[in-house]
Amino acid sequence: MLQLNVKNETSRLRAVVLGTAENNGPTPKAEDCYDPKSKQHVLAGTYPSEADMILEMEAVARVFKKYNVQVFRPEIIENYNQIFSRDIAFVIDDKLVKANILPDRGREYDAIQHVIAQIDPQNVIELPEECHVEGGDVMPWNDYIFIGTYSGADYSEYITARTNTDAVIALQELFPEKIVKAFELRKSNTDPKENALHLDCCFQPIGKDKAILHKNGFLVEKEYEWLIDFLGKENVFEITKEEMYNMNSNIFSISEDVIISEKNFTRLNTWLREKGFTVEEVPYAEIAKQEGLLRCSTLPLIRD
Repeated sequence: MLQLNVKNETSRLRAVVLGTAENNGPTPKAEDCYDPKSKQHVLAGTYPSEADMILEMEAVARVFKKYNVQVFRPEIIENYNQIFSRDIAFVIDDKLVKANILPDRGREYDAIQHVIAQIDPQNVIELPEECHVEGGDVMPWNDYIFIGTYSGADYSEYITARTNTDAVIALQELFPEKIVKAFELRKSNTDPKENALHLDCCFQPIGKDKAILHKNGFLVEKEYEWLIDFLGKENVFEITKEEMYNMNSNIFSISEDVIISEKNFTRLNTWLREKGFTVEEVPYAEIAKQEGLLRCSTLPLIRD
């Protein structure tokens, strides 16, 4: 049996589900894309190839192997995008919560049943249907659960609005001892530089007390200011709109000292090393074209 344990984003990783780019299917039609960035690349003819994405994901798998992390992979579904395992479920404490995601993507959850079968069924939670939530919006941080949401009356008009107020309330009820803190995110169906698809696209805690932040990703300035006060300005690496577009906040911590990051994130990686982090650089620029990066393609199951 798997003894799930995830209290935060940075404790030492022991087991993880890493998505797969194998048999990823043909380039989607522009009108079938779930986010503005994928659409942009489809229209420009720069959408990533399966071969390139497989190479990128294997580079991450090698880093996990180096740090003795147990890695699970989804079963391959033919012609299906299974890269972003973070979207389909998330672990808080000893519970795995199935994400209620876009209906077209339900098969991705079925493809990790061999993992779920190893978890005590009492610890596998399915939220009510009206609770829309994706793992990219949910961040356990010790006593807190940070959640990215969008509560505007026009929620249903945004395919980029992924986590709703019902889900925030449901998670507070599920984890009554935690402080659930929701943040309104800026959404755009058309402009990827004005769209924070998930909370991890504009915020990512690292180490013990630091974080990467992008101010414009937050709709409500007071909520952004709360984070600055919570962390301390000197502990925050503020990324530009361009860096957010390139997913600089979507890195992944193996431990409080070791971070996997994209090799082109020069400014960020330099700062991380100056702050004492070990940075394991991997190529991930092709996968990033789908508005997801390292955190999006990993589903941590056990951290010390």
